[in-house]
Amino acid sequence: MMRDRDTPTPTSPAPAPAHTKTQIATRKMQQPMPLTLLCVLVCTALIHCTAAQMDQSPAKLEQNPCMNKFTCHECIQTQNCGWCMKPDYGDRPRCFLHTPKPEVCPESFIWNPDTSERILINKDLTLASGGAAWAAGGQFISGGSYESNAHQQSSASGSYGASGSSSSYGSSSSSGSSSGFSSSSGSQSASGSAAMAAAAGEIVQIKPQRVSLKLRINEVHNLNVSYSQAEDYPVDLYYLMDLSKSMEDDKEKLSALGDKLSETMKRITSNFRLGFGSFVDKVLMPYVSTIPKKLEHPCDNCKAPYGYRNHMPLSNNTESFSEPCPKCDAPYGYRNIMGLSTDTYRFSNEVKQAAVSGNLDAPEGGFDAIMQAIACRQQVGWREQARRLLVFSTDAGFHYAGDGKLGGVITPNDGECHLNGQGMYTHSIIQDYPSISQINQKVKQNAINIIFAVTQNQYSVYQKLSGHIEGSSSAILSNDSSNVVDLVREEYSKISSTVEMKDNATGDVKITYYSSCLTNGPLIKTNKCSGLKVGDKVTFTANITVTKCPTNPRDWNQVIQIYPVGINESMIIDLEMLCTCPCEHPGSSGYEKHSSQCSKFGTLMCGICQCDELHFGGTCECSMSDVHLNNGNKNMCRQGNNTNAADCNGRGSCACGRCECNKRPNPEEIISGKYCECENFSCERNKNLLCSGPDHGTCECNRCNCKPGWTGSSCDCSTSQDTCMPPNGGEICSGHGTCECGVCKCKSTDDGRYSGKYCDKCPTCSGRCHELKDCVQCQMYHTGELKNGDDCAKNCTTFTPVGVEKVKIDEDKDEQLCIFFDEDDCKFTFKYSEVGELVVHAQEEKECPPKVFMLGIVLGVIAAIVLVGLAILLLWKLLTTIHDRREFARFEKERMNAKWDTGENPIYKQATSTFKNPIYAGK
Repeated sequence: MMRDRDTPTPTSPAPAPAHTKTQIATRKMQQPMPLTLLCVLVCTALIHCTAAQMDQSPAKLEQNPCMNKFTCHECIQTQNCGWCMKPDYGDRPRCFLHTPKPEVCPESFIWNPDTSERILINKDLTLASGGAAWAAGGQFISGGSYESNAHQQSSASGSYGASGSSSSYGSSSSSGSSSGFSSSSGSQSASGSAAMAAAAGEIVQIKPQRVSLKLRINEVHNLNVSYSQAEDYPVDLYYLMDLSKSMEDDKEKLSALGDKLSETMKRITSNFRLGFGSFVDKVLMPYVSTIPKKLEHPCDNCKAPYGYRNHMPLSNNTESFSEPCPKCDAPYGYRNIMGLSTDTYRFSNEVKQAAVSGNLDAPEGGFDAIMQAIACRQQVGWREQARRLLVFSTDAGFHYAGDGKLGGVITPNDGECHLNGQGMYTHSIIQDYPSISQINQKVKQNAINIIFAVTQNQYSVYQKLSGHIEGSSSAILSNDSSNVVDLVREEYSKISSTVEMKDNATGDVKITYYSSCLTNGPLIKTNKCSGLKVGDKVTFTANITVTKCPTNPRDWNQVIQIYPVGINESMIIDLEMLCTCPCEHPGSSGYEKHSSQCSKFGTLMCGICQCDELHFGGTCECSMSDVHLNNGNKNMCRQGNNTNAADCNGRGSCACGRCECNKRPNPEEIISGKYCECENFSCERNKNLLCSGPDHGTCECNRCNCKPGWTGSSCDCSTSQDTCMPPNGGEICSGHGTCECGVCKCKSTDDGRYSGKYCDKCPTCSGRCHELKDCVQCQMYHTGELKNGDDCAKNCTTFTPVGVEKVKIDEDKDEQLCIFFDEDDCKFTFKYSEVGELVVHAQEEKECPPKVFMLGIVLGVIAAIVLVGLAILLLWKLLTTIHDRREFARFEKERMNAKWDTGENPIYKQATSTFKNPIYAGK
């Protein structure tokens, strides 16, 4: 079998490592085990085995994922599928799920690559003190960087590459979960002690450093990566401060606390350097006032505005100091006042002598300063291997990409370094502010931890901002920055005690992390561990899966880096996606141009023919001229020249005027016929067996061809009538039915309906029940027509009933049940059987209905009616009495409240009327 790997690797996800399970099992075996616990374990194992079998059984019914894969690259891109590239393979499917037999496809013609892994660099972690390793100024050798060699930029762009380790490559192969990384040559190169490595100038905090991985699509590969924080690891702290007028008191406090800050950090690491830079905003309206007088003196005791300035670079040169600066400074964007240095006295002086400036709007140009402080690696003095902290101190918000349009700046920020010799940002008024994503990209490329030290009123804004910038955090700064030392110490403690694994995998590669962190428990899904101390070692298991092959073949080989956030070290994975087969490319043994297998008209690739433009067919046997000839009779592949029918009945393809029927995944299922009209798998089934099974018949051209002794559409009917004969002899189906398909179909008569295997039973027929009724009555219950005198003894001499508590029928003895009611309306039950002699079993006690006391019922009903009537009368009397009393009380109340008026009757009129003549003048 052709292989592309060193050792096959299982694809199961990584729960706990194998050695951990073995240790647990060993401890359990060494302890005395009680009998009860042993039983519980055995039962649990049986349950798990049963569950596993139940889980596996449905899988057999799933569709074969390798179906309809007609090329080698399509086949191997399907999980667990392999390809047979044997030329004379016939019409069998080449893409298989289960390896075919050697006589069908020899191993040398099978291409089924396995996932494998080779460890290239595997140096031991540095666990001992590394202080002696930093005497040369902090230059170290690491296994990887955040940028691959193909993408490394110049130092001005701010990206960091590997320092060029010349360590020899060792190789190893993976076997399952990749829990071990040891190899012959790799172990020898990594066998030196950590102390010797530190003394040689090498600090290693992540292991392994470089791995070569070949991975199939949708197969999970588990790769372990370990991390340990080295003791006395160097720290570069760059303090980037907002020097607008509102931060004047903060500047004074910071200059006084410079020595204390240095002493605090030196307690953490002896290799500590400090730098200082400041920023204001773009020297443009509406950010700052552009009046000439305001540009020189924007405020009292203020310096001219500027964008960013690097006041104090990170360096070991502590001899020169800055010249005293005027108290009033013109506006500026950013200034690198002091690069990273071990001289804390200079830091205090630089901060004290830096003059504040002024601007107009509330937000500041802090993003310009962050971009330059990160991108200008040489000017600031960032070391290759050190934990890089950038403390961003402000009491205001920030401008971001797009805000530059307010000042007429439309050129996007290029993310490059633009500082002059004085540490001033020269492109402040030329380029726009950077975006949040640009800041995040630069932070990831350069392993910077940003600490946003902001005042209380700005904390919520910067807290949300830190969630979009990798490795950043936010903390509350007092109004005068008096707590800056405690703030830096606490934030550094949070950063150094936590490790978070990230990667730069593309969308086609999925990486999921599992770890138990510092516990000994099971692995959980997480990429972050907290509570770490110097020397603690944590291991992450990375589940790597290639979800699909990229459309561009150039992306089939990728360099992926897994790195701890904020540390300039990484594990580099040289990933090769297995998306194609070698036999599909020239130079391979399975690649042949103008092959005789393809009629000299095509290229043989992986056992199949790729025909030229003028030929087609499985072996390129058909030419375009054949197609033109067949156009004269387009119905050559249609049965009966039916123009409405599909070519080859839709179950094949028409090639050169002939039907080539489709092949089924199951080689035993065959489509045949001149027009692919026949098949041997669609006949009728009985009990899920085709034609009732091979013993009954076979499926030929859509119909069951029954074998002798069977008939019917599914060959389920037997032609023999032996199964319809009663065992004691007699007629077929006892003369009460017909024999169909070897089974009796019973008839219904006036006497009743016959049933049973041989139609020999009739539960609804009367039989001898009436004949035996009187004798059973007189003998068992002394009732009935024969109860008087000697009538019972004279007439009932053939049998004597046997009393039973309850009568039950036994069909095997051919017993008949009889039920009757006597003159007292009591039910009595008996049964009889005539197998051999007559035997009668009768129920000992009759079932009589309970007696009813009719007089009591009548008297009770009458009494109930009378009592109900009396109750209704009493209720009516009670209600009317209550109503009358209420009405009388209301009447009495109204009578007492009535007032009689003795005045004149308002409707009374006198009997006489007096009229006066209006024109009468006399008296």
